[in-house]
Amino acid sequence: MKDFKNKVAAITGAASGMGRTLALELARRGCHLALSDVNEAGLAETAQMASKLGVKVTTDKLNVADREAMNAWAAKVVADHGKVNLIFNNAGVALGAFIETVKPEDFQWIMGINFWGVVWGTQAFLPYLKQSGDGHVVNTSSLFGLLASPTQGTYNSSKFAVRGFTEALRQELDIENCGVSATCVHPGGIRTNIARAAKMDESLHAASGGDAEAARSRFDKALNVTTAHSAALQILRAVERNQRRVLVGVDAKILDLLVRLVGSWYQPMSAFIARKMLAG
Repeated sequence: MKDFKNKVAAITGAASGMGRTLALELARRGCHLALSDVNEAGLAETAQMASKLGVKVTTDKLNVADREAMNAWAAKVVADHGKVNLIFNNAGVALGAFIETVKPEDFQWIMGINFWGVVWGTQAFLPYLKQSGDGHVVNTSSLFGLLASPTQGTYNSSKFAVRGFTEALRQELDIENCGVSATCVHPGGIRTNIARAAKMDESLHAASGGDAEAARSRFDKALNVTTAHSAALQILRAVERNQRRVLVGVDAKILDLLVRLVGSWYQPMSAFIARKMLAG
C-alpha cells in the first residue's frame, strides 16, 4: 500500500495509546476511519479529534474477543464506508502472574483479547480487504512475542501466538497473490497505559513484598521508552513498505538482536532483572 489517502482503516483499541495515534496519523493522511474499543468515552475523544482532520469517522463499542460481534462490526464498516482497506488488530491487555498460580479465567481473558481478537479480526475483515483490491492486515504482537519474561507467561503466550499466526497468514497471502498483505508489529516499551492498567495476580503481592503497585510502577517506567506517536509513524511506514514485521523502538531492535546472537542465554539475565524489579 503506497499511500493511505481515501482508504478506509478499521482500528481496534482506538480509545487511547497506539490505537489513537494510529487513527490521528491516518486521518492526517486522508484515510477514513472505523474505530472500536470497549472504552466509549475514550473512543468518542479519539473520534472527535480525528473528525477535525476532515475524514469520515465511525465508532462502535466492541469486545474483540466476541467473534460474532467482530463479524458484525466488519460488515457494518463496509456498510458505513462502502469498503475497507486496512484492519489494525491493535487492542490488547496485560496480566502480571506466575504461570503456576494464574487463574484459568484470567488466562482465558488475556488470550481472548490479545490472540483470539486478532484471529477474529483477521478472519472477519479479510474477505472485504480482498474485495477492495488493495488491503493490509496489521496485527500487533510485542517485543514479548520475540522473547519471554518472568511473570509475563500469559502475555508471552498471546503475543508469540500472534506472531506465528501473522507470519503464516503473510505466507498464505503471498501464495494467493490477492492484493492483500500482512505485517506483524513488535512494539518495545511504548508510552501508553497498558502496564498501568494491567491485571496483577495475588501471587505477585507476595513476590514483591506486598507492594505489587510499586512493582507495577517500576515495570511501567522500564517500558516508557518510545512515544505512541513515534510508534504510529514506524508502523505506517512499515505498511507502506510492505514489511513482514516491524520492530518498534530502539529497545525492540536491540533485544531482538540480542536474542538472535545469544539464543536462550538471555533468559538468566531476564530472570535477574525481573527479580530486582519485584523486590525494588
